[in-house]
Amino acid sequence: MSHSTRCAACKSLRRRCPKDCVLAPYFSPTNPQRFACVHKIFGASNTTKMLEQLPLHLRAVAADCMSFEASSRVEDPVYGSVRIISRLQEQIIEAQSELVKTKGEIDFHNAQQQQMQQLQMIHAIAQEGEDQP
Repeated sequence: MSHSTRCAACKSLRRRCPKDCVLAPYFSPTNPQRFACVHKIFGASNTTKMLEQLPLHLRAVAADCMSFEASSRVEDPVYGSVRIISRLQEQIIEAQSELVKTKGEIDFHNAQQQQMQQLQMIHAIAQEGEDQP
């Protein structure tokens, strides 16, 4: 890959961007903040090593994950993405609770409807019995 411009990683590290730069496909020069966060949290060397150890088809996903984790960690140095995950888990628990409540209300309504139908049938049978001599 020949670069007329350096990738965000090489720009940040103030080095020439080689043709085989491992970081270039995942850290575009148009988004330098993406690499800045990853570099701050993981370091350039560790990021390069992690990407090199992966098959090519998994590297983009790994870079996205590192970028997400790094930006979360920069925003919240203590909890990082764990805070987001915890909030989502709380929302799942609330939704499950609401679902159980709603199902209970539906079951109650259906039971009432069934009881009404049974009472109407009993009333109709009783009416038939009174009409016969």
